[in-house]
Amino acid sequence: MKSLDDKYVYMTETPVRKLVLKLAVPTMVSMMVTALYNVVDAAFVGHLSTEATAGIGIAFAYMTFIQAMGFFFGHGSGNHISRALGAKQYDDAGKMAAVGFFTPMIIGTVTAVAGLCFLEPLARLMGAPGEVVAPTVGYLRYIVAATPFMMTALTLNNQLRLQGNARFAMVGIGSGAVLNMLLDPLFIFVLGWGVEGASAATAVSQLFSWVLLLMGTRRSDGVKIKFSNFKPTLSCYYEILRGGLPSLCRQLFNMAAALTLNYAAASYAAPGCEASTVGAFAIVTRTTMFAFALVLGFDQGFQPVCGFNYGAHKFLRVREAYTFTLKVTTVALAVISVVGYIFARQIVMVFRDEDPVLIEIGTRALRWQWVAFPLIGLGTATNMLFQNIRMTIKSTLLSIGRQGLFFLPAIAILPRIWGLGGLEATQATADACTFLLAVPYAIWIYRKLGRMAENEKKESSSDSVD
Repeated sequence: MKSLDDKYVYMTETPVRKLVLKLAVPTMVSMMVTALYNVVDAAFVGHLSTEATAGIGIAFAYMTFIQAMGFFFGHGSGNHISRALGAKQYDDAGKMAAVGFFTPMIIGTVTAVAGLCFLEPLARLMGAPGEVVAPTVGYLRYIVAATPFMMTALTLNNQLRLQGNARFAMVGIGSGAVLNMLLDPLFIFVLGWGVEGASAATAVSQLFSWVLLLMGTRRSDGVKIKFSNFKPTLSCYYEILRGGLPSLCRQLFNMAAALTLNYAAASYAAPGCEASTVGAFAIVTRTTMFAFALVLGFDQGFQPVCGFNYGAHKFLRVREAYTFTLKVTTVALAVISVVGYIFARQIVMVFRDEDPVLIEIGTRALRWQWVAFPLIGLGTATNMLFQNIRMTIKSTLLSIGRQGLFFLPAIAILPRIWGLGGLEATQATADACTFLLAVPYAIWIYRKLGRMAENEKKESSSDSVD
């Protein structure tokens, strides 16, 4: 087994492209598997009814809240851990790991208790139309109960990944996803639990992943989670805030966007087609989220390379990893977009093939999303870089651009002009605007890293002369 010192050498001396690819592949699998929980549930539930499909779409807003907290504490603590390991500050890394894990466990427990007491009001608050309230409540029940484990599983996954243990993070998350796919048909159809069966399958699978991920922290080359290290201070939470604020803002705006989309889809639907319209956008959201997870996973594979080497003052390696990530993700997004546009109708019909209204709306909205999809790679990679090197304000601005600065105004304006067609084009419009915002930031940081790399070379030459 490797020690933490061996990990330092590995992260700072392995050729950059090889290292990024080696860390990115398991991280991509982890991200896609995380997204797969929602896709698998939607695919199986789609065989029950349009209302059930719409219900899990409504519940997606709550799942986004769980992700917001999990990514906030996972990225916030994990980014600090990554830099601390790069600087060989191992005790500091251990304390941050404990604070980053136990805090969301406490928050998740309080949230679960409150949510279980108010399930129906929660479903209505998230925009469930009358006939969709019951399936929304059914799907929320076990998800809400499992909130503390789901939050901390995401935290552990990101802590392990940012330490460079992406492979074990993948195993922990991936095993739960496989279990979820096995339990879904058993709980939904064999036991006859319906939409609640999908919820129970996800909850059990997430708990299984949580156990495996917690076991992963016991590796000799990883930072162990110890309750004795749980010594929360304002400085700890300030570091988590600096490292996790962009993720928190991004996910909270994702939640706001999901809620707004729920209400807008019901409002602009033809009379009697509310469930079909909400269900169509639920399918589109989950499909593009799954595709985006592929690229986001690659970007997150780049993050530990960035954190370790930035902490070790190896800025040339940071810039090389950044440019390599940009090239790979942009090409991948372009390929996904072309294939997705061509087969948009078939993709929608995988989830629900008995509702022609849902299929038509879903196909049009999905094609709109694929049009601008190749543009999101630049903003995502630049945001990840800023987040990892503690340029918090810039990272936060980029992270809220897609679903906050641009999506929310677009969804307020375009449907008023173009009706349902405007709603279908909203996300593509927001993606194009986010790209324009990211371009000057990408140019600026590329040049800055170049100057820092030149100074690094000069200092290295000076040390050699001395």
